[in-house]
Amino acid sequence: MSLLTPDAKTHVDPAAQVSSPDKSRAERKTSFDVADFPVPHGREEDWRFTPVDRLTGLLADEPTADGALTVEISDQSVVAEPLAAGEGSRGTALVPGDRASALAHAGSAKALHLKLAADTEYDAPIRVQVHGNAGKRSNGHVVIEAGVHAKGLVIIEHTGSGEHTANVEVVVGDGAHLTVVSLQQWDDDALHLAQHEALVGRDATYRHIAVTLGGRVVRINSNVKYAGPGGDATLLGVYFADAGQHLEHRTFIDHNAPRTKSLVTYKGALQGDSAHTVWVGDVLIRAEAEGIETYELNRNLVLTDGARADSVPNLEIETGEIVGAGHASSTGRFDDEQLFYLQARGIPEPEARRLVVRGFFAEVISKIGVPAVVEPLMEAIDAELATGGHA
Repeated sequence: MSLLTPDAKTHVDPAAQVSSPDKSRAERKTSFDVADFPVPHGREEDWRFTPVDRLTGLLADEPTADGALTVEISDQSVVAEPLAAGEGSRGTALVPGDRASALAHAGSAKALHLKLAADTEYDAPIRVQVHGNAGKRSNGHVVIEAGVHAKGLVIIEHTGSGEHTANVEVVVGDGAHLTVVSLQQWDDDALHLAQHEALVGRDATYRHIAVTLGGRVVRINSNVKYAGPGGDATLLGVYFADAGQHLEHRTFIDHNAPRTKSLVTYKGALQGDSAHTVWVGDVLIRAEAEGIETYELNRNLVLTDGARADSVPNLEIETGEIVGAGHASSTGRFDDEQLFYLQARGIPEPEARRLVVRGFFAEVISKIGVPAVVEPLMEAIDAELATGGHA
């Protein structure tokens, strides 16, 4: 029995989805210079879903000095010397793709540098706790570098308040296995705009997990490109929006090397008046990327009237020599039949609703596979349901 009453579904035959060169995702501007990105007015393609009127000060401000954030790191052994712009691996993977990212770069004189040693497996998660202060503006740039055949898990936890622009730059060495988790558990008034960019090495495995529950406006661009053949990237996302929240996730997989793989799976739930979620998934398969395999999926569950979910998958293919490519998207309302089925077996309505929502998220949560993330996540989802959509 379906957990959704679908409003719309999309599945595209990749063989028929070949974009014209003048609309290529590859032609989007990237630059370290803030001046190259005018303050958005909301009519730009890249900002058309975003409530830019709530971000006027954040996007218009000149870069400010760091200091509005408290950052704690659980494992000091991986903390390397901070990186200035263009120093070491900073700038290897990430070049800003919008004004928020350029501001974060310009406002971060030194980037936090986490370096996982080559041929080393880190048994415990490396936790980076970022706490913002109300009424303060902050910028951040983190460089996470995994050496050849390194294996580890980095969890970045965002709490508190304030206005925050951030870059997370990830360099995954050849044969390495790296998971990066970004938890957005901000207070209800926080603003957070971020670009996460990964460069995945030859035969390396990269997993990026975004969990967004808090914040007034949160917009995260999660991008991947490859440094050699055989790289494998998985992007997973879970989000839950309440009244007045805007949670936006954009993913871009740039298959620029042969025999690479990618899987994108994002699921979100919404409840409450003016709750708004956005997912935009772009995949570009370049002419040289023969033998690749990719798939992206987005599902949204609307729990109450007054909530809105936008879901836009895009697939651009420049070669027919691929293993497989496709995407799917659906947005639907809560399935009353499923509720009736459970209540008819003596389960009270609040518990029945909780079970249905848990079932909806089960697919993506099972893929996360990190107990330190999954258990608190399920507790947080239960807490969101208990609010009934009230921010």
